[in-house]
Amino acid sequence: MSFIDEVLQQPAYGWKNEKGELVKPTLRELFSEMFSRINIFSTRKNWISVMSLLMSVCLLPFFILFIFYFFSIKLLIVFIIYSMIIMSTHGTIWFHRYCTHKAYTFSHRIWRFLVQNLVIKTFPEELYVVSHHVHHVKSDQPGDPYNSQAGLMYCMLAEVNHQSIARDLSEKDYNKAAHFIRHSGVHINSYTQYLKWGSIASPAYTIMLWLTNWIFWYGIFYLIGGNALACTFFSATLFWTVFVRAFNYTGHGSGKKKHVDGIDFDRSNLSINQTRPGLFSGEWHNNHHLFPVSARAGFLPYQLDLAWIFIYCMYKIGVVSSYHDSKKEFLRKYQHHKTIYKVNQ
Repeated sequence: MSFIDEVLQQPAYGWKNEKGELVKPTLRELFSEMFSRINIFSTRKNWISVMSLLMSVCLLPFFILFIFYFFSIKLLIVFIIYSMIIMSTHGTIWFHRYCTHKAYTFSHRIWRFLVQNLVIKTFPEELYVVSHHVHHVKSDQPGDPYNSQAGLMYCMLAEVNHQSIARDLSEKDYNKAAHFIRHSGVHINSYTQYLKWGSIASPAYTIMLWLTNWIFWYGIFYLIGGNALACTFFSATLFWTVFVRAFNYTGHGSGKKKHVDGIDFDRSNLSINQTRPGLFSGEWHNNHHLFPVSARAGFLPYQLDLAWIFIYCMYKIGVVSSYHDSKKEFLRKYQHHKTIYKVNQ
């Protein structure tokens, strides 16, 4: 088996059956896997799955306070803008285009740190980045950690069930996995530490960054608008964490072929260009699968790309030193022809 087939911890139900077909676990199997992955008493190596889930759970009290004590139309507008646009766009800028695909580079590590923490922190980079590399290699195939063909809950629980790295990697393969996130500034475990903790990221660094980020942002929002505004922003963050997991399902046609001629040019997988994620966060997903290392994914005239606009503005003021833009290549290969090209078909 190749490195990419083994880098993630395989769930108990497996990626595929004896015939090589995708395993579609039952809801009971999915939750059984989740509880086994967050059992910190069985092994300390479950710490990163526990922490990722705990970050979401800790946002719940803010949401309850927002709904029952602080709710107003004005705060609802703030809630929608922060969750649907700001958090979504930052996710595209940081986790997707920088941490995973290295579509641009920062001129100094201080700018990298500031961009990393521009919003309320939600989950560790490691869980997103390594699994997303696997997703691109094995899109909609067995082994894709959020294969939409296995159902909505398969994707919703993927962060805990499917996105942790394997615990028995060789030192060579561990270094390959660590290379995926080394540029992001995350503190990397040595191989000996990996064998102890089962993760690339240092637990102390990850937990300290989380707590520092939350204390800073709650303090800022409290100074601006008190507990009401702070709870609104933290509630919006919870909404986004749920929403982004659902996107792994809907962004690939909910497991069905929903490509539209003239819009979705990559037919090698089920990814589609959706209007709402595209306009709100620059997540033109089918375009992204065509050119994953591009800092821009909005290639057609109507495809507003807020993430690209932010990256380009950072470049103009010197925060970003270089970027890769595939728009000209896209237009040359696809839009300048009357035929709808189907990649790998």
